[in-house]
Amino acid sequence: MNYRKFGNLDFEVSALSFGAMRFPEKNGSIEEQEAGSMLYYAIDNGVNYIDTAWPYHKEESEKFVGKTLQGQYRSKVKLATKLPCWLIEKQSDCDTYLNEQLKRLKTDHIEFYLLHGLFSTRWEQILKLDMLGWAQKAVQDGRIGYLGFSFHGTYPMFKQIIDFFNWDFCQIQYNYLNEEFQAGTKGLKHAAAKGMAIVVMEPLLGGTIANPQGKLGQIWQDAGFDPIDVALRWLWNKPEVSTTLSGMSTLEQVKHNVRLASAPDINRISQEELGVINQVIKAYENLSPIPCTKCEYCMPCPNGVNIPRNFDLYNQAKAYDNLFFGKAHYNWHTQESERAVSCTECALCEEKCPQNIQISQLMPVVHETLVFKEGEA
Repeated sequence: MNYRKFGNLDFEVSALSFGAMRFPEKNGSIEEQEAGSMLYYAIDNGVNYIDTAWPYHKEESEKFVGKTLQGQYRSKVKLATKLPCWLIEKQSDCDTYLNEQLKRLKTDHIEFYLLHGLFSTRWEQILKLDMLGWAQKAVQDGRIGYLGFSFHGTYPMFKQIIDFFNWDFCQIQYNYLNEEFQAGTKGLKHAAAKGMAIVVMEPLLGGTIANPQGKLGQIWQDAGFDPIDVALRWLWNKPEVSTTLSGMSTLEQVKHNVRLASAPDINRISQEELGVINQVIKAYENLSPIPCTKCEYCMPCPNGVNIPRNFDLYNQAKAYDNLFFGKAHYNWHTQESERAVSCTECALCEEKCPQNIQISQLMPVVHETLVFKEGEA
């Protein structure tokens, strides 16, 4: 495993870190035997940073991680989890949630603690309730090691947050399709200039980059490159990136990513590979898919709409040039109450969406695109 400096802190982090939000599931719950094997394999092969959060897997992720890391494995890793800022109504709530997270994780301290999913209105709430003052006290009493935040807003807001406080680290969405999205490359460089560690989430854009189909897949096939290998090395080639956070769902994915992160040349990327990335970017932009990463922060919908599934079917139909696939799954394998047509445009989901997607405006478009017209089925 390759290791990298974690900002100005006295810690070297594994190039690959483990995101605990996409474990395999069985009957709606974490499939613990397989998920445990995934975590143990990653740690046994050098991964030393595990990231989870209060809402992941319907609030089961922290409990599972805590149980799985009991004994010697806890001492081999640094834990990161996040304060669910949207649930905080008064400052004392912060203690309530942190103390419960310590219980769930079966530990007396969390090395890296983040304020979860900051954007403009959430930042205003943090300032109003002085959550930063609370967090500093939690650092002083030893429950938190270092303080950071995850981010889903615009670059000007990111810069404002960075410049307001002496943060230790941050977590941003970043990949070769998102250089100008949210914090973007400008944010990456600004945070690094402050001496902050930068954890990159969505390095494969929720699997979109990992499994290209249609025109995108053909570009990679013609070039003879592994799209996952190139995408991760594109990130590791940037010295500002401390670690790439991967939400892996199978043991094979873990083994594959660990192998890539353990290679001797992870900081290198050729001009030919960069050329292929540029081709993919242009092709992807022309296809104009909806930038949903299936994080499910928008869920549950009060009307029962399965928002990520609708967007996923739409994106696959458009980006992979397979409209019938999307229509078949939309009409035959999705309950009517979960389809886009059930959206009432209440827009409650939009304030929760990390990607700032105008969900209520897109739902009619998704339905019109994917519904079978008379005589089609």
